[in-house]
Amino acid sequence: QVQLVEAGGGLVQPGGSLRLSCAASGSILSITAMGWNRQAPGKQRERVAFITSGGTINYADSVKGRFTISRDNAKNTVYLQMNSLKSEDTAVYFCDADVVTAQGMGVPVRHWGQGTQVTVSS
Repeated sequence: QVQLVEAGGGLVQPGGSLRLSCAASGSILSITAMGWNRQAPGKQRERVAFITSGGTINYADSVKGRFTISRDNAKNTVYLQMNSLKSEDTAVYFCDADVVTAQGMGVPVRHWGQGTQVTVSS
């Protein structure tokens, strides 16, 4: 089994910052890509950012220049530094990881965290 546990959500004023973290644990041989997604009420889930094990990074246009994704491969942890937050960033944020396990015969399988609420409001 693989578990992803997020932390760091909360309430912040517009223009403020938050840092999310997501730690993966369990029977992990390796993790290829890790990412962050968000879903606001009544909207589809949006992929915010991802980072590969080789360091390739991609951001959604809506967060470029404001959010920074990073990872600590030794800790199987991915981070999302969110600056200059706007009300439209309010959503539940989910992390994901493409994990290779011994049982998976070398094929990465995507696992999801339970989500953490981020609310941007004055």
